[in-house]
Amino acid sequence: VQLQASGGGLVQAGGSLRLSCAATGRTFSTYNMGWFRQAPGKEREFVAAISRNSGIRYAESVKGRFAISRDNAKNTVYLQMNSLKPEDTAVYYCAAGQDRLWYPKVGYYDDWGQGTLVTVSS
Repeated sequence: VQLQASGGGLVQAGGSLRLSCAATGRTFSTYNMGWFRQAPGKEREFVAAISRNSGIRYAESVKGRFAISRDNAKNTVYLQMNSLKPEDTAVYYCAAGQDRLWYPKVGYYDDWGQGTLVTVSS
């Protein structure tokens, strides 16, 4: 599956952004979908995931502020980000996988989007 992420940008601390990730292919509903992020000089880290059965998990650092959802009819997964903090600044990547396991490891995902930059100013 090919993935195209969008929705990043510059926002002040406390603001909100909504990321979208559009997938090609007719089997989107069979994929677990994840959002990861990578800040400069740091490793890529798990943010949120939604399984093919709509199970949801979040990293502790974003729990209560971010919400992941999917629309299988539109082949799209979303990440609503509220109460953004400067430490949320990173390139955000969406990913798709069909592994039995679906969080929190990067290795559970096979297909990756190009990333969208989120910058939160203080």
